Amino acid sequence: MPAPLSTIQLTPLRMNSEGTTTKSEGKPLIRIGLVGCGRIGLVHLAAIAKAQGVKVTMVSNPTISKAESAAAMYNVPEFTSDADEVITSPNVDAVWICSPSSLHASQIKLAAANKKDVFCEKPVATDLPETVEAINACEEAGVKLMIGLQRRFDPNFLRIKSGIEKKEIGETIVVKLCSRDPAPPPISYVKGGGGIFADMAVHDLDMGRFLIGDDPIEILAVGSTHIDKEILELEEPAERYDTASIIVKYPRGVMCHIDVCRQSSYGYDQRAEVLGTGGMLATENMYPNTAKLYTPSFTGNADLPFDFFLERYNDAYAKETVAFCDALVNDTPAPCTGKDGLVALVMSIAAAKSADEQRWVKFSEVVSSVYCTTPTSCAIVADSDIFPEGFKPTTDPADLLVVVTPPKQRIWERMFQ
Repeated sequence: MPAPLSTIQLTPLRMNSEGTTTKSEGKPLIRIGLVGCGRIGLVHLAAIAKAQGVKVTMVSNPTISKAESAAAMYNVPEFTSDADEVITSPNVDAVWICSPSSLHASQIKLAAANKKDVFCEKPVATDLPETVEAINACEEAGVKLMIGLQRRFDPNFLRIKSGIEKKEIGETIVVKLCSRDPAPPPISYVKGGGGIFADMAVHDLDMGRFLIGDDPIEILAVGSTHIDKEILELEEPAERYDTASIIVKYPRGVMCHIDVCRQSSYGYDQRAEVLGTGGMLATENMYPNTAKLYTPSFTGNADLPFDFFLERYNDAYAKETVAFCDALVNDTPAPCTGKDGLVALVMSIAAAKSADEQRWVKFSEVVSSVYCTTPTSCAIVADSDIFPEGFKPTTDPADLLVVVTPPKQRIWERMFQ
């Protein structure tokens, strides 16, 4: 049985008299390049500016005016429209990838080839084979890879995690997670995004695994459509849902229940509850303030909950950035690895398969669809007569994913068996 995951500890920032962070004593400054100066890129730039022992030396964005503006805002000496210039620059030691998801895998591989440590917003890639290839590229190159699953750094979820580890409520029985967005995204976002399990529930699937501290066994999911009936015309079944319920089975009979919905009329809704043999731990939804309103017709919160994910998780985004900066400066492991991102992706794919086929799905079924001829050359094995029977893998699914680590180890030996 794998050891429980540890609650993340962040090194406090050390400020100088001017309010900026000081260089770590006796250690060289880590030079950072950032790719993608959209809204999430700016959040990371602001956090890096507060971290110790690091400095952003170059940024890029396809619209160069955005790169120029970000460089001016955060005193970055170089900017460009070409992401490859940042990734290959001799003045960059580590790369933050905040570009569109379709570019993540190729940019991670390029960074690995240039011996750069990598922070990448989720997902690692848009499909499973590319995900495996990108992770392997970093492991073969000996560079760090951290995936941005920011909810792991949220103070509310961290308090739940701490309570579970300290056995404040005894042994865990059930974990319940609620995730509801204020409004549905446009159909252009949903189309090709993998559906509600891949682009939304993936965070909750990862959070369940993080809180429980174990690897899941199988999954059952159902989906429905209540809000935007236009998505019913989309080709992929998982993209046709705006609401879903998920049950994930873990060792020792522990269950994780997840409900997600693309619209919550009262604002962003993110809650967690853990029932244990000796009690319960739960978090409430987050509000911009704690003010209460009392009138003859209303008693309650004066304002609605946060209505935008960057506002709700601003602190978590900052803390995950600082945590990876700390790992770079002190040469410690990334607190949220590429393999964590890979497992979350496998879980989301299995959830979509379960909803489509209306049955429990073991995660090994997803793993067995991938075949790697080399660590950085993987493909989906199609269920097609085009492939002769002798070409189709018939071995243990754990052997189909080739992952190189020193010493050689298969990451699936204890996962999804």
